[in-house]
Amino acid sequence: MSFRFKPLLMVCVAASTAVAQTPAASSTTAPDSTLQDRRLFVRSDFKILGFFAAGTVLMFPLDRHLASVIRDEDLLANKTLLNLSKDFRFFGGPGPYIIGSSLFVAGRLSRVHRAAELGLHGTEAVVVGQAVSGVLKVLLGRARPYISEDTNPSNFAIMRGTKSGDFQSFPSGHSTSAFAAAAAVSMETSQWWPQTKWILGPILYGGAALVGVSRIYDDKHWASDVIMGAAVGTFAGLKTVRFNHTHTGNRLDRWLLGTQHEPPKLRLLPAREGGVQIGASLVW
Repeated sequence: MSFRFKPLLMVCVAASTAVAQTPAASSTTAPDSTLQDRRLFVRSDFKILGFFAAGTVLMFPLDRHLASVIRDEDLLANKTLLNLSKDFRFFGGPGPYIIGSSLFVAGRLSRVHRAAELGLHGTEAVVVGQAVSGVLKVLLGRARPYISEDTNPSNFAIMRGTKSGDFQSFPSGHSTSAFAAAAAVSMETSQWWPQTKWILGPILYGGAALVGVSRIYDDKHWASDVIMGAAVGTFAGLKTVRFNHTHTGNRLDRWLLGTQHEPPKLRLLPAREGGVQIGASLVW
């Protein structure tokens, strides 16, 4: 692997690991939540939003340079990287749907509730993320890198995405799916096995970051497309799980999880803000 390629991978994985350890990513309920707090969006979301917004803005002037680094002739001729790129493409394409639906069906048939719940909520997160990503792709109409050699990375045109997939570069759909699955799975599993969040989180988010890098390598997206796709996917995963855990027994869960679905056990901890107790925190 090229020396120039390694630092970029390290940055992507490190950035993803940082997201995995933010309060919203590691907890179903935010620190300022109370027993009656069923808000979908909480204050800690601004940390993730700011992280991704800054990353996307910083990437715009670097898009062309990063594309040239990742698509270096030596790297493109590397058969190992070509095969890895195809593998990662699967995990950003049909992979999350296949894995999620298989886990759901297996969990239902074997009566393992956690497996069914994980498969269902993970798949829901991917669907939500793809819906948002799809709207943005069509609305913003950004040209993909492969259109021509002199493509301008800032080549956007409102609603041009309706004409062709060639103008649906922003954000990256594969990155959206990969990060949605990573966020949902890491958030769900951290409730069952809190001690594993420092292991599963970095692995899942790091893998999602590599999916994004593979899309640049395949000349399908710019780096800023990947960052925005990661943002959409991460929020889709976090919000899907939060909704399901603050609206236990919702219609979709009742329909698909059936009688296996049991509300989580609750315990109360004092919630304080500015040194004043304001209620009781909900802990799963």
